[in-house]
Amino acid sequence: MMLADFGAEVIKIEKPVTGDTLRAWPPINAGFSENFASLNRNKKSIALDLKDAAERALARDLALAADVVIENYRPGVMARNGLDFRTLSKIKPSLVYCSISAFGQTGPRSGEGGFDLTIQAAAGVMSVTGTPGEAPVKCGVPIADFAAGAYGAFAVSAALRKAAQTGQGEHIDVSMLGVTLGFAALQTSEYFGTGEDPQKLGSAHPRNAPYQAFRAKDGYFVMAAGNDRLWSSVCRVVERPEWVEDARFITTSERTKNQVELCALLEAIFSSSDAAHWVETFTRRQRALRADQHLFADFERPAGRAHGLGAGLGASQRRRNQDFHLPRSAVGQDYRAPFAAAETRTAPRRNYLLASWRRRKRASRRRGITRGENGCRIDAVSQLCRRRDQGRVRRDQRTGRRRSRTRVAGRPGGP
Repeated sequence: MMLADFGAEVIKIEKPVTGDTLRAWPPINAGFSENFASLNRNKKSIALDLKDAAERALARDLALAADVVIENYRPGVMARNGLDFRTLSKIKPSLVYCSISAFGQTGPRSGEGGFDLTIQAAAGVMSVTGTPGEAPVKCGVPIADFAAGAYGAFAVSAALRKAAQTGQGEHIDVSMLGVTLGFAALQTSEYFGTGEDPQKLGSAHPRNAPYQAFRAKDGYFVMAAGNDRLWSSVCRVVERPEWVEDARFITTSERTKNQVELCALLEAIFSSSDAAHWVETFTRRQRALRADQHLFADFERPAGRAHGLGAGLGASQRRRNQDFHLPRSAVGQDYRAPFAAAETRTAPRRNYLLASWRRRKRASRRRGITRGENGCRIDAVSQLCRRRDQGRVRRDQRTGRRRSRTRVAGRPGGP
């Protein structure tokens, strides 16, 4: 998705009928999964059964027509289908091929699968998350899943540049375990530096204080004073200027060493007012100290709206959504998330026409692309889709099976 946000044409291959299982995940709005849409914007989709020889051949042709192939099967699956890097790179040496798996393509655990939860546990993230003395807690955001995608996108971008310069592609091996350990650099460096396992501290920081959630009169808020100057501001806000010179709190190291005592002293003061009062006070006095009371607070504030954060991502929308802010000219076309595979699998031509009819016409004129009477592009991918459907018709004629032919994506303007 990050590559698509930067303008790459991304074609997602899904299994027939049901498509990506994420399509069924709630919340469902207007028949579309918001979860699926949030991870698939700007992508296009085609449904192929890789167990079928003819459709597997189409997937192979599509891979060879691309600059990059990204897959997340267990090691060995793509080789059995004749879609692995070794096979494809013999035909197209410049191909950049990215494999994302739980434990990498080699090693004693390479054949194992993995989910975000199990990788967080294997990488030790759960051992440093949560409250001391309590059961292991996973990070509320699927960091292992997302880190693997982010590392993969970055590596692909670098490999594409090399391929453009040398004509030689790469096989990028991204393991969820490896990238999660990479994100845990502060904790892993602590282990190698001291020989001791890092400990869970709740919301507190092992090397900085005050830097955690604090209880106020009506709930919690978060405050981070990451240096001595900000600590002086805290002392002024809570009207305890003498703490600046207090030997227990005079440096960041001393405040960290005594952060349990410091937390108790601060919460005794914070309990006099609501959390909103302290957030507003810290924000007014020192912006670097402000912190919000819930995850999506910034979505409703001017800063969040200015960057387009927090908008619904349902597949029925035709607007752009990004996790980063770029000038309009720096991003690719604006696509919705691809429609359900069950609706598009039997479309006789291209089953991922998601841009508006007007925009496709403009793009066609710029690129010199020919279109059929119903607006479908006549290009290599369209030919692949046509060959796929013709093969299905021949098989159905032999077996006597009748197949529904819903032409959802073939009409101008899309579904």
